[in-house]
Amino acid sequence: MNERHTAPLETPVSEVADQVSETCPLFDIRTVNERQTGAPVGSIALSVEELLTKVRESAPDVKLRGWVMCSEGLRSLAAVKQLWALGGTGFSSVAGGFRDWREAGLPVAFPAGLDSGQAERYARHLVMPQVGAEGQRKLLDSRILLVGLGGLNSPVAMYLAAAGVGTLGLVDFDSVEQSNLQRQVVHGESSVGLAKAESAQQRIRDINSAVNTVVIDREVSRENAASLVENWDIVIDGTDNFATRYALNAACVQHSIPLVYGAVMRFQGQVAVFWPAAKSLPGSSCFQCLMPRPPAAGEAPGCAEAGVLGVLPGIVGALQASEALKLALDIGRPLVGELLMVDALTMEFRKMLIPVNRSCSCCGSESPG
Repeated sequence: MNERHTAPLETPVSEVADQVSETCPLFDIRTVNERQTGAPVGSIALSVEELLTKVRESAPDVKLRGWVMCSEGLRSLAAVKQLWALGGTGFSSVAGGFRDWREAGLPVAFPAGLDSGQAERYARHLVMPQVGAEGQRKLLDSRILLVGLGGLNSPVAMYLAAAGVGTLGLVDFDSVEQSNLQRQVVHGESSVGLAKAESAQQRIRDINSAVNTVVIDREVSRENAASLVENWDIVIDGTDNFATRYALNAACVQHSIPLVYGAVMRFQGQVAVFWPAAKSLPGSSCFQCLMPRPPAAGEAPGCAEAGVLGVLPGIVGALQASEALKLALDIGRPLVGELLMVDALTMEFRKMLIPVNRSCSCCGSESPG
């Protein structure tokens, strides 16, 4: 390629790879976040404006040249037309951009801590400023415990696995029944009769075989909850009975672990994050602050008695998964100290603050423990 129009405005990637050199470099004009998905080895990261400035400020007798690459070849083609208008006719756009470069199997450098498969799988995370390679590495290092593998933790398990959470703990002592299939989408007809933890493990492996799963086939109680949640980063409550909820809450308070809560009945759903240890966040209450004592018999019937719209656990579970990912990534504003309520019948959402109870027997500053 020389300074005249002897080279086309764009060149196939197969012709570019062998001609990249110090005197004819490959300029990658993608954003910093786009480059998180990988970059051609030896390429130079430069914005379009920086490249245009380089040509404008070059000496008249200096004939700059090079290849210009974007994601798919559209922005680079527009940039090369601008460069030619400034006299930089030694530049050519890489047709198909990084997409074609990668598909051709040409050498690619990936962010530290990620391999080529991870860069491709999590590409939509990597281009997000709030996630990027650093955030994805946080997810890969995260350990999240799912207690109860029914309607709520079905979508949680699948979305966290798809997102690349490194280790998922699967806690349930029950088996899959036909009546579960109306809402517990992590299980299927072939799973009826299997232990729920085993069924969920099989589905997770199909979604993302790189996720490490720890099956814990036992019932949660006040006696074992503390040892169960220890060494996990986040606990997600997908249970349907108050004894387990109080046990999990006490254990998470003891170990300063965030507890992502969800509940459903008929058309109504609730989501919250209980994390008294998060003193930097307003209203860092616990579940017992919201509900100091269990409801009387008949006041809060379970799904078997009251029923639940099959899609509702999917809505609430997806919200729980979103809160867990925000906590793992340390981004956004989690629902700490707030209760999000959804009415699927009217599709209305509303929030209420959960006051911190200083005399709460579980987390209060005035409590005996």
